[in-house]
Amino acid sequence: MKKSKLFLVSLTSIMAMLLLSGCENNMVVFNPEGPIARQILELINFSIALMLLVTVVVFGLFAFIVWKYRERKDNLEYEPPEEHGSTVLEIIWTVIPILIIVALTIPTVKTIYAIDEIPKGYEDKEPLVINVTSADWKWIFSYPEQGIETVNYVNIPEDRPIDFKLTSAGTMQSFWIPALGGQKYSMAHAETQLYLVADNPGSYVGRNTNFNGQGYAGMEFEVLSQTQEDFDQWIKDVKETAPKMTLEEYEKMLEPSHFGRKTFSNTHLEWVDHSDPHSKNYTNPEMYDRGHGWPGKIFEDKDNYKNKDGKDSETMNHKESETEDSHGGEHSGH
Repeated sequence: MKKSKLFLVSLTSIMAMLLLSGCENNMVVFNPEGPIARQILELINFSIALMLLVTVVVFGLFAFIVWKYRERKDNLEYEPPEEHGSTVLEIIWTVIPILIIVALTIPTVKTIYAIDEIPKGYEDKEPLVINVTSADWKWIFSYPEQGIETVNYVNIPEDRPIDFKLTSAGTMQSFWIPALGGQKYSMAHAETQLYLVADNPGSYVGRNTNFNGQGYAGMEFEVLSQTQEDFDQWIKDVKETAPKMTLEEYEKMLEPSHFGRKTFSNTHLEWVDHSDPHSKNYTNPEMYDRGHGWPGKIFEDKDNYKNKDGKDSETMNHKESETEDSHGGEHSGH
């Protein structure tokens, strides 16, 4: 018996070591570097504490009931009396879960509304506006006031609110910088807003947390928090040394692909604002590799950016019609 218990304990320990070996020592969410991230951490800690309390009480009652009403030699023939239920107990175990839900809901709602505003203590500081455009599979950061643009990295001044205005050139993505705050979605023809603040200079990792195809895992970017002086100097250097981006280069950049960092001394906002509900669709469905050798049906999109003044759309429809006629129309049995 002792050997079997020893074996069970050893096996449990080995399994725990194997599972925990894949965990990172640095859990970024639990090391906040800004006021908004701290608010989220406080909510997480409160939720964990409340759930642990519920768990301890439930397992404690479970152990007490199992021990108290266990079978013993002196109650082998015991037959409990017929019960018709207890109104008091039924009310108690109905009210308690409601109170638990309320206790979780109130701080959650307060935190959600709080992090949608400029953090307390920063109301008098003018936010830095940065337009964020997501594309497959890259992040594009436009500084409209400074007139520059970066790809796959963003520099921000420390101790100053950053007003991220999020949109997408195509599929929906999720913008998340774990050390600074929570995530928000970026969607085409729409704009979402996210305020973040970095307490100190430092480098933080941002990523996409919404699955959007085979390049999803590599869709990361760096956030570099700098002193105001260093940030101003960086802006000046970019304006003086970075090349100008052309419309053709920007459209090429939006095609599904991975590449490193890029810096420009102008922004794509002079050509297109993807948050505008009436803007063109910047998607390239024919370029996605589905891995089975057959791209499938590509439906014509009259609002696609490749259809210049509708001419390309008419040409493609004419070619499609000719192709169908040459094969005798729609048929099957290839």
